[in-house]
Amino acid sequence: MAFAVLLVVIGVADAFAQKDNIPYIHGESLTYVVNYKWGAVDTDVGEAVTNLEYSNGMFHTIITGKTFRFYDRIFRVREHFESRFHEDPLEPHYFYRDTQEGKYRMRNTFHFNIPDSTIQARIQKYERTPKDTLMKGNGNTYDIPSLFYKVRRMDFDSVAIGVKQPISFVIDDDVYNFYFILLGKEVKKIKGLGTFRTLKFAVKLVAGSVFTGKDDMFVWVTDDENKVPLLFESPIIVGRVQGRLVSYKNLKSPLTSKIR
Repeated sequence: MAFAVLLVVIGVADAFAQKDNIPYIHGESLTYVVNYKWGAVDTDVGEAVTNLEYSNGMFHTIITGKTFRFYDRIFRVREHFESRFHEDPLEPHYFYRDTQEGKYRMRNTFHFNIPDSTIQARIQKYERTPKDTLMKGNGNTYDIPSLFYKVRRMDFDSVAIGVKQPISFVIDDDVYNFYFILLGKEVKKIKGLGTFRTLKFAVKLVAGSVFTGKDDMFVWVTDDENKVPLLFESPIIVGRVQGRLVSYKNLKSPLTSKIR
């Protein structure tokens, strides 16, 4: 669940006007490394990769997450997300999730009906018989991958600093609501990648089996046309988890936010 929610928080809302200029293109790929800290422990434990395709007015994205081989022996994680969403306006169409975390296994499919804000879901835990259910969303309900790309199309000039903005996303058998706050601009050094001008956000998380719900998660996004999420970090029940961008391919625009 940690990999999933961390990907959610990279992409955070539709409370604002959408920019006409789409900041990503077919073939874009982003790779993140997930780091765990607790006391003297400070180690990279896994990675998440996003790949984006486009055809006939529809984007198709695949996001995968996994622990590195050494940590597979401790707690093996494999995440596979697929999402199809409409180009303009950006609206979710279909979402598939296949998750393996230790002995836990979950397979979900979601079909979004935008006119009445309903979501037809099929939920399968472990190898049990799948359960079909009709879920109620709202005009701002997305799946994880489409939310990731939605935030990058926001008109950031219309975002007020310090004001709470609502978020809604679907995962497993429920719709979750939380909010984020734009804190302002900050120059941020990203390990192995360089120093960037960024926009910094705080995200209020829902308490659960992984996250505490008491403290904010922080997200840094490039302050340029790409709006690429660079870094995120959050406290969890034991320690802290951080994700950082380590490589990128086929960005639509030059990464002008990079200072050095």
